[in-house]
Amino acid sequence: MIKKGLLAIGLLVSLNTLAQDINPYAPGNMEEGVVYYLPKTQIEVKVTVTQTTYTPGELCQYANQYLKLQNISVNPNEYWEIKSFQVTPIGVPDAEKVYSIKLKDKVVTSKVELTKEGIIKAINTTTPKEKEIEEKTMPTEKTKRVDPNKYMTEEILMAGSTNKMAELIAKEIYNIRESKNSLTRGQADYMPQDGSSLQIMLTNLEIQEKAMTEMFSGYTESTDHTFTFYIEPEKKDYESIIFRFSKKLGLLKNDNMAGEPIYISISNESAIPTPSVEEPKSKKKEDGIIYNIPGKGKVIIKSLDKVYYKEKFPITQFGETEILTNGLFTKKINTRVIFNPVTGGISKIDKD
Repeated sequence: MIKKGLLAIGLLVSLNTLAQDINPYAPGNMEEGVVYYLPKTQIEVKVTVTQTTYTPGELCQYANQYLKLQNISVNPNEYWEIKSFQVTPIGVPDAEKVYSIKLKDKVVTSKVELTKEGIIKAINTTTPKEKEIEEKTMPTEKTKRVDPNKYMTEEILMAGSTNKMAELIAKEIYNIRESKNSLTRGQADYMPQDGSSLQIMLTNLEIQEKAMTEMFSGYTESTDHTFTFYIEPEKKDYESIIFRFSKKLGLLKNDNMAGEPIYISISNESAIPTPSVEEPKSKKKEDGIIYNIPGKGKVIIKSLDKVYYKEKFPITQFGETEILTNGLFTKKINTRVIFNPVTGGISKIDKD
C-alpha cells in the first residue's frame, strides 16, 4: 500500500529537496518524502552434488574369464559426491534500518534512486544500467549409450548359451583392438588416405569396443543436482550446520544423523571497531543521508576433515552506519552519490 506523499518502493523518485531531515521511519508520521532501506548481508550458498549410478553388465560374471577384468561388481550401486560450492553475498532490506527523507524548502530539485526492494542506490544521479546476464543453462545431455547389439555378428546372436555368447563377444573385442593397433602402426590392409579419415575410423572402433566391453564391465551414469541455501550472519561470529551429506544418500537435512555434517562459519575480520555502547538518546541527531560502512567477514565451508571453501566478503552486520550531512546537498553544492545496493556503502561520490 502506497500512502499519499510516500514513494517507498519507486525505482526513481524526484524530490524537491535534499537538504532534508533523515529520520527512522514511523508509519503514519510521514509527510512528503521518500522511505529507503539500507541492506543487510545474506550469504547465498549453491552446492552442486553429483549422483553416480552403476549398472552391471549382462555378462559381468564372465568379465574375468574372458577379458581379465577383475573386481567387477554384479550388483547395481549408487553413490554421491560434492562437486562444488558457489558462495555469493547478496543484499536484502534491513527492517531495522529503514529511514524517511522528509523534504524541506530552499533546495534544488534532486533525485533518489531505489532498487525494487526499496534499497537506496543513488542520489542526484542514476546508476549505470546493469547488463542483464542471460543464464544460458545448457541442458546436460546424457551421453546416449550405444546399443552393443548393433555390432553383433550373426554367429554371436545365434550362440546357444550365455557362456558361448560371452566368448564370441570377447573375441570380437580382441579383433577390434588388433584393428586399432594396425591402423595406428600403419599396417592395416586398407589404410585411410588422410589423417581425418584415420581419426574417424579409430573413433568408430573405440565406440564399438566400449559398447561391447560394457556388457562385461557394466557402465556408470552421472547427474548433477544443485541446492541453494541462504544464511544471514549475525553481528558476532557464527557457525552452523548447513546440511548433512552421505555418499550413499546424498544431501540430507541438517537434523538427519545419517549424514556427515557440513558446516559454515562466518567470522568478523573487520578492522573497523563496532560500537559496543548505544549513543545517549539525548545526543543531538545530525541531519543527512545515513549509509553503511560494511565490515569484512571470512566465510568457511567445511566438513570434519576437509575445507571446501574459504573467502572474505564485505558483510554489513560487521560494520556500522555513518551520515552524509545535509551540508553536502545545497543549492551551492550538487553532490552525486552512488551506493552499493548489496552493502549499502558508498561506491562513488562527486560534486559540482
